[in-house]
Amino acid sequence: MTKPTLAVHGGSAALADLPPLPTWPQGGEEEERAVLEVVRSGAWGSTHGEVVRAFEREFAEAHDAKHAIALANGTLALAASLRAVGVGVGDEVIVPPYTFIATASAALFVGAIPVFADVDPNTHLMDPAAAEAAITERTKAIIPVHLAGNIADLDAFTKIGERHEVAIIEDAAQAVGAGWDGRRIGAIGDVGIFSFQTSKNISAGEGGIVLTDDDDLANKLYSLVNVGRVPGGGWYQHDSVGYNLRLTEFQGAVLREQLKRFDSLQQVRDQNAALLRELLADVDGVQVDPVDPRVSNHGQHLFIFRVPELGQAGKRDAAVAALHAEGVVGAATGYVPLHRNEAVRTDSADLASRLGQPLPQSECPNADLVSSDTIWLPQYALLGSAEQTTAIAEAIRKVVTAADEL
Repeated sequence: MTKPTLAVHGGSAALADLPPLPTWPQGGEEEERAVLEVVRSGAWGSTHGEVVRAFEREFAEAHDAKHAIALANGTLALAASLRAVGVGVGDEVIVPPYTFIATASAALFVGAIPVFADVDPNTHLMDPAAAEAAITERTKAIIPVHLAGNIADLDAFTKIGERHEVAIIEDAAQAVGAGWDGRRIGAIGDVGIFSFQTSKNISAGEGGIVLTDDDDLANKLYSLVNVGRVPGGGWYQHDSVGYNLRLTEFQGAVLREQLKRFDSLQQVRDQNAALLRELLADVDGVQVDPVDPRVSNHGQHLFIFRVPELGQAGKRDAAVAALHAEGVVGAATGYVPLHRNEAVRTDSADLASRLGQPLPQSECPNADLVSSDTIWLPQYALLGSAEQTTAIAEAIRKVVTAADEL
């Protein structure tokens, strides 16, 4: 049987006869009306309005959390969370190397040193055993990342936190709506953070939120976000030193409407992700990340799979370019692991030198491996029709089985 010619070499694209894949972010008249109401109200900042407060209540309820504190973005949500749990200058924070740079840079923002614990190559998630092995007397927090909407082993991480008396901060920037063993994530650890940056499944262009069930941590986070003020206190009552990280009422208005439409969009993502898994199950050379049975809701922010043979041959990047030609325009190569990032390495080494501390050395061969053979599909690629999803699977099959042509 003759293999079809790849589109990158002049063949017909797998998605050629179909409408373009959906774009993101998606909004409508609801967001327009909500923003206009804020404009007309004159209460544009969250210190004078009620929209952000309403969103905080609604998001907390949707994620089985007692407290929610909205703020400027997910990066600063991590920094504020680290400060709230007591991380400071010279402390160590254990993070995975296969994640966005913010997970590590947030530690540096508060004067702490990020220490990398390797990932499980089957899931791209931080390995609990590797994290526990990295703990020292300076470790104050561990940040398991719920990458792509899949959930790090929260049973294992919460037990590690209890055993070693270190804080567990869930980085759920990519996992809005995800659930673990029947409970929504975010407040299963000491605190959890989410992002509302443009690409996220709920978006206001930028923004973030922190969840916790701990009253004391919630008060500390409120003060860190609100220049040291205390809930119910005076305007010039600054009982601690805090940032100004507040979200605007405009963003809150958009986010309330995004939250309302989230469930219906997520249902489409869930259906198409399941179909894509099914269609790729028998494709030689494709390894789709498994999902732990304790994951009761997947965040579906990315659809991640590995192509080990193409990675070994140095052809992963060419495969992504070929997928673009087939019409899978959002396909991407993913992260360069952070233990290889020169900016993080330089700042960490400089901080350790200034403090007279040894710089922890991180060997993360699994992160190196998956960074060479992983392909991502964005969440909006899962918002198309079943026909489009089937064509995406066919494009992947076509490209992977034509490795010799890449």
